[in-house]
Amino acid sequence: MNTLYYGDNLDILRRYVKDESVDLIYLDPPFKSNQDYNVLFAERSGKGSAAQIKAFEDTWQWDQGAAAAYHEIVEQGPFRVSKAMQAFWTFLGPSDMMAYLAMMAPRLVELRRVLKRTGSLYLHCDPTASHYLKMLMDSIFAPQNFLSEVIWKRTSGHSGAKRWGPVHDVILFYSKTDRHVWNRIAQPYDESYVKSFYRFEDDDGRYRLGDLTGAGRRTGDSGMPWRKVDPTRVGRHWAVPNKALEALGVKNLEKLKSQAKLDILDSNGLISWPSKGKMPQFKRYLDEGKGVVIQDIITDVRPLSAQERLGYPTEKPEALLERIIKASSNEGDIVLDPFCGCGTAIAIAERLKRQWIGIDITHLAISLIRHRLRDTFGNAVKYEVIGEPVSVPDAEALAKQDRFQFQWWALGLVGARPVDQKKGADRGIDGRLYFHDDPKDHTKQVVISVKSGSLTARDVRDLIGVVTREKAAIGALLTLEPPTKPMRRDAISLGFYQAPFGKKYPRLQILTIAELLEGKTVAFPHENVTFKKAAAHRPIKESQIPLATEPD
Repeated sequence: MNTLYYGDNLDILRRYVKDESVDLIYLDPPFKSNQDYNVLFAERSGKGSAAQIKAFEDTWQWDQGAAAAYHEIVEQGPFRVSKAMQAFWTFLGPSDMMAYLAMMAPRLVELRRVLKRTGSLYLHCDPTASHYLKMLMDSIFAPQNFLSEVIWKRTSGHSGAKRWGPVHDVILFYSKTDRHVWNRIAQPYDESYVKSFYRFEDDDGRYRLGDLTGAGRRTGDSGMPWRKVDPTRVGRHWAVPNKALEALGVKNLEKLKSQAKLDILDSNGLISWPSKGKMPQFKRYLDEGKGVVIQDIITDVRPLSAQERLGYPTEKPEALLERIIKASSNEGDIVLDPFCGCGTAIAIAERLKRQWIGIDITHLAISLIRHRLRDTFGNAVKYEVIGEPVSVPDAEALAKQDRFQFQWWALGLVGARPVDQKKGADRGIDGRLYFHDDPKDHTKQVVISVKSGSLTARDVRDLIGVVTREKAAIGALLTLEPPTKPMRRDAISLGFYQAPFGKKYPRLQILTIAELLEGKTVAFPHENVTFKKAAAHRPIKESQIPLATEPD
């Protein structure tokens, strides 16, 4: 079954994903690609917390966690991987780059374990680390299973300080064995290519000319003259394109001599006769071509525009993932993305009728993927989420562990997106929902505040102030602790939002985590929505929505 896992991908892979169960892996691990190159080699010391992935920032640092990971892979990892890591240490030392490799090594070992013998892996990385990762991958997959270094031109221009402008990413393509799945993917010919090569035209369309001969003399029928044209005279022999004959429906080609094959092509108007003394040539028509087989330099997939982005830093274009998934998997195969972020690989796998597994260490990512799947596929997509809180004690434990993770998870329960988490940027707002209930009016908003600790009357009054200041239609307070009666009275004092179609909604709603887990959600207008709605945590029953004419 399609599955989203919340948690550290190393732990998830070891606990949940079976040996040789995945057909295709795509991973785009976060990296300090926006930093100066030298920062990655700066030596670090101190007793920081274990390196882990945080949303919107990369925190690969050499600390106790990175050191422990390094020693584990050296002492317990495969022999070649251990030797490679020791070699890296000799000249990288305790640097951020070493921390990055120490964290990646065990994950790549696990990814090879779960990959089927017919499977492939694509590692999307920054040129800063691609050469180290290729050496690490060689030690894990073996050099002979390296297939391609794909270059994606991700932007049209970028200024570099005293260096060439960095405009590309690297995608390392490895297979587990030489039996890997490969589907021929062709791209349409570029317009300039068509103009340059398909220069001729007749009643059947545009065409280019190709040789009917090959280099070297032959003594068989391929070396004999045809219609007074002797290929031997110019040191060549007939090389008739059998695929063209197959397309014409000709059978038993092995029984036909070269001269008979040439007669068939000529009778079908597929041979061009030049001036006297020159060899005849084969007509290759544009509409019969299958395009150019995908190349290892990608320049035709443009980067995402600001309008297309879902708000995740490592987000990649759907066209890029579609090309990879089509080339290296078939319908029904299982696609795994262990750093799934905003879920581009997951969404494309679903669209292309593949099964999928996504893993991410942030609830923000899980929430974004929920939104994306519901927006794109509605109720047609079926999947389960493993690792999210399913009870109030689970939620309390998450709140103690990481309040931001709790906040993102709580917002995901009501289908809301978080606001910028920079200090002082939220101004009392943790998330927002938008709606449009009147075609003649502007888009309206629900502002949301999340409380993972003690709930006070001031929290309610503060949100009332935010709703007023932002001119929001509705405010919602999501809280672990239940509100007191005075808090509910304060909420009621803000009154109701009157929708154009007649319903009333409490302007300030207080929802506990317990209520959200039972399926209750924020009450706001859903009718006449003119833009994509955010996905709810689960299908909402009418009885679970707060009454529109009563206080929460």
